[in-house]
Amino acid sequence: MKKLTFLALTLVFSFVTTSIFAHALWIETAASGKVGQKQSVKVFYGEYVANERDSVSKWYSDVKEFSLWVIGPDQKKTQLTLNPGTNHFEAVFTPDQNGAYTVLVSHEARELGGTTKYHFLSSADVIVGKASVAATQNSNVLKLHVDGVLLAKPNKSLQLKAFLNDAAAKGKTISVFSPNGWAKELTTDDNGVAEFTPLWKGRYVVEVSDVDKNPGQHHGKDYKATWKGATYSFEIN
Repeated sequence: MKKLTFLALTLVFSFVTTSIFAHALWIETAASGKVGQKQSVKVFYGEYVANERDSVSKWYSDVKEFSLWVIGPDQKKTQLTLNPGTNHFEAVFTPDQNGAYTVLVSHEARELGGTTKYHFLSSADVIVGKASVAATQNSNVLKLHVDGVLLAKPNKSLQLKAFLNDAAAKGKTISVFSPNGWAKELTTDDNGVAEFTPLWKGRYVVEVSDVDKNPGQHHGKDYKATWKGATYSFEIN
């Protein structure tokens, strides 16, 4: 009986852990903006591919206590004020000059999943005027980047670049989630690059993950590994 109980608990924990991994934090904002015009930014948690946006009250651990930042063309990093909604948080910023703006989140959940620490990261770019975004503008430890995101079109190949500690992240799995529920997994090459061809218009969310097996302590608890999941959100028009 004890063995059966232990097996049942193991299966339950495995399911919970898998559910946590399936969930992600992502940002939704328009890819272009205007000087002097307010730019809305929304942050969701759930499963984009299943069109599931969890109620804020059900977000994992203390994920809802994340901070949202914007980095402007002058590289100034500013924290944005968050307003909670039913299933998202919303913030607003007003671009004061032409150039590229990057909004981002980097939050380590307080609660461990067994002996694993979870680190949620997310970013999105806003172009004001004619500008390009450099990957280095995103200060997150794990990130995805798309060159010329405003030029992305259906049926046109698109390059995704993954970075870990600002170096090309080779051999990483990138999950691509489309606006109609289609999903695909890619693997980055030696330059941290993976390609796919979007087929539909709408918002895409892409995610890259990494597992660091260095142990440590987090809020007084021992962990054996750190899981990082970084999303990048953009629109195909």
